[in-house]
Amino acid sequence: MKNYRGFTLIELMIVVAIIAVLAAIAIPQYNDYTARSQLSEAIVLLGGFKTPVGEQFSNDNSATSCSIPSDAVTSGKYVASINAEEANPCVITASMRGDGVNKKVQSSTVKITYAAASGIWSCTTSAPEEVAPKGCPHE
Repeated sequence: MKNYRGFTLIELMIVVAIIAVLAAIAIPQYNDYTARSQLSEAIVLLGGFKTPVGEQFSNDNSATSCSIPSDAVTSGKYVASINAEEANPCVITASMRGDGVNKKVQSSTVKITYAAASGIWSCTTSAPEEVAPKGCPHE
């Protein structure tokens, strides 16, 4: 009787099945991870506007001037634009790009709102709940 070396067909099929199960779990998790990381660019860019608006309120005792400084970064790799609404409360919105971005966050928005009376910022996003950052729920 010959002594065979190597894997049998059954052993190879089991290994392929295990790899398929792991891939079925890992790929959706990776897609959510990339969507969250792309959405975090909007959060970071919007964070740069908190100090100027807070200073405006402190100096003038009003936050009606919600303008974007001329030297501010208003777009990024995944963020198409950032706009401010001249209102009280001050609302600054980051719009995600429509292409080159994870499908879950394509064309979604992230809004930060400054409540002048309390001095507290709040955040909402139109992105799905599963990729929305903690502290910035789906609106």
